[in-house]
Amino acid sequence: MIEPPKNVAVIKFKKHLFWYNADGVLFGKSILGEASEVADIAEFIEYFIANLKGNKLCILVDFSNVSKSNKEIREYVNKEFPKMAKAVAMISKTPLGRMMANLFFSLKKQPYPTKMFENEEEALEWLKQYL
Repeated sequence: MIEPPKNVAVIKFKKHLFWYNADGVLFGKSILGEASEVADIAEFIEYFIANLKGNKLCILVDFSNVSKSNKEIREYVNKEFPKMAKAVAMISKTPLGRMMANLFFSLKKQPYPTKMFENEEEALEWLKQYL
């Protein structure tokens, strides 16, 4: 599971945490025990879209704490996430998280590259090609 370093600014939402590394990669994770609804996902996606002003990011998402998803969430993410994502690397330390990530991003072909990784280092190495 990824954790924000002590020396970075953390952007905290009701059920999610985000931070940037020195290369500008956006890291994101769900807060343990907090199942997300569409409103929770919309909260951070709308924030980033508004603040990016048309730019897109390489994103590393930790799915270790994701416990559920539904059609409404998937449809919202499929519609809005392309406005902010240049490439998405996914990691998970849990079998359920890996299953959720693969399900989430494989049901519909994404307009940006996505890939699942075993660890943060491999994910960051892959994302470098899109920076």
